[in-house]
Amino acid sequence: MNLKPLNSVSLAEAIKAEAQNLGFFAFGIAKAEAVDDKTAKHIKNWIQKGNYADMDYMANYTDKRLDPRLLMNGVKSIVCVALNYAPKRTIEKGEYQLAAYALGKDYHDIIKDKLRQLAQKFGFEDELHSDNPQTNKCRIFVDSGPVLERYWAEKAGLGWTGKNHQLIIPHAGSMFFLGELFLDVELEYDSPIKSKCGKCHKCIDACPTNAITEDHEINAELCLSYQTIENRREISDNLAKEMGDTIYGCDKCLNACPWNRFAQPNDTPELQPKEELLNMTREKWQNLTEEEYRELFKGSAVKRAKYKGLKRNIDALTCNNKEKKLTLYPKQQDYDKKSE
Repeated sequence: MNLKPLNSVSLAEAIKAEAQNLGFFAFGIAKAEAVDDKTAKHIKNWIQKGNYADMDYMANYTDKRLDPRLLMNGVKSIVCVALNYAPKRTIEKGEYQLAAYALGKDYHDIIKDKLRQLAQKFGFEDELHSDNPQTNKCRIFVDSGPVLERYWAEKAGLGWTGKNHQLIIPHAGSMFFLGELFLDVELEYDSPIKSKCGKCHKCIDACPTNAITEDHEINAELCLSYQTIENRREISDNLAKEMGDTIYGCDKCLNACPWNRFAQPNDTPELQPKEELLNMTREKWQNLTEEEYRELFKGSAVKRAKYKGLKRNIDALTCNNKEKKLTLYPKQQDYDKKSE
């Protein structure tokens, strides 16, 4: 099926309608071209400063990051989609917490499957697995390649990037997964919308480790999400003290954002948390075995940290909580008195 003769406006509308049918909350289309000079300079400076910690892959393929046309032959359009993950049910307060995005199944698999369905609906075949020259081609990305997801979501008119580098969708917030469908046809393109953050800096104030710099860059080394997910070393005592009750990820800047008061709980079945996860207690976490970990997080994004990493996080938090009690109540009788 060759789609090039079809009207770019009607095809764009049909793609968006199907995206909505597949459960995406927001969607838009951007023209595939090199990023603007301001963004290119910002990315290069961020890499030069080494703000990516030891995530060396962030410094790789910079040329492709800055020009998506190097990622796929003949790409002309980038369809951007957003899938709501605002939780309907959460772990009980007082227990160890996970970032909201990690409560359900792995978003990579969920969005990729939906984007495959979207592509197949209109006859697009994966460029990497098709040798038929008569068909239109596509590529799918979900946080899985050198793609500036928030930049393209902005260009596609989904929202704007906040000072905490999260995409903010008007009257919906920032609890969304993003995905991209690269297509080799020209479509009607959407227009960006202006940022509405204004002078608000609540996300910056909420960051306990000052990972968001004055010029609104993210210092990954200080970010608790990086520390509890990507970092493979021990977590320093100073950073562990700022983890609160969260053993995986960090939602502090998201929770502080006023736009997230508009967030509505998602109804995607795959993103609903398991009962076993909701029933976890501090004691169960502290005694978590590797076998229990594999069962609890089968098909989950939490596997990114691996069992060793999650246990390190739990141990750091447990140790820190014990130290807090000793600091606040050095004498047992003082602790008993305070508990009365």
